[in-house]
Amino acid sequence: MKKLDSKVNVIPIIAKSDAISKSELTKFKIKITSELVSNGVQIYQFPMDDEAVAEVNGTMNAHLPFAVIGSTEELKIGNKMVKVRQYPWGTVQVENEAHCDFVKLREMLIRVNMEDLREQTHSRHYELYRRCKLEEMGFKDTDPDSKPFSLQETYEAKRNEFLGELQKKEEEMRQMFVQRVKEKEAELKEAEKELHEKFDRLKKLHQDEKKKLEDKKKSLDDEVNAFKQRKTAAELLQSQGSQAGGSQTLKRDKEKKKTREEKSISDGTCTTPGKHPVVPCALVVCAV
Repeated sequence: MKKLDSKVNVIPIIAKSDAISKSELTKFKIKITSELVSNGVQIYQFPMDDEAVAEVNGTMNAHLPFAVIGSTEELKIGNKMVKVRQYPWGTVQVENEAHCDFVKLREMLIRVNMEDLREQTHSRHYELYRRCKLEEMGFKDTDPDSKPFSLQETYEAKRNEFLGELQKKEEEMRQMFVQRVKEKEAELKEAEKELHEKFDRLKKLHQDEKKKLEDKKKSLDDEVNAFKQRKTAAELLQSQGSQAGGSQTLKRDKEKKKTREEKSISDGTCTTPGKHPVVPCALVVCAV
């Protein structure tokens, strides 16, 4: 309640007041009032400056805190439906002033002091809240020597301070951005360098592989050419051998034929027409 009394209008009430007797209720009200005063809790006091309501407000201030009860149950009493709480020993009516202070509370809040409550909320509580917030932001209407101080000057000073801080932060952010850009550029350059080195390695590897393949191809071509040359030489030798074999066979045939002819002549039985006459002949051998 100490934290609330500077922000809202505090009106203390006693709930479920039908749970205690009248004498106990009176003592309880006195105890609550003394506790509030001793703890410095500022409760809302109905205004006494308006003569039209001063008397009734003075009477209602004496009834604080209000003792109220509540109910959703309705019961017909006479010709009227009223909200009540039923007990074995009887019925308690919510809107009966002899039973509780609910009607007094409703009258004071809604019909008599509504405008004053609104004015207190705006002029006292809201302004106090606004003043505290401005002081937290550094806006004060007094200087350190407790002399009057212009809020316009405070505003200008705070504005210049804020603009200075903003410019400083912008400069820091700009430097940080430039630093990050430089770091990123360095990272990209390093990555580019690594890529070039990798490309060079791959290119060199490719060239080495290509050279090896070309050397292997050249070796295979040499082997193929050598094989073709050997094949050609072998075919040539085979053909020459075939021709030499044919000529020797022909020569042998001629020699055999000649031998037969000579033998026929020597025997006198040559029967070859057109070359030798078929006449008997004798071979004379003279010894010298």
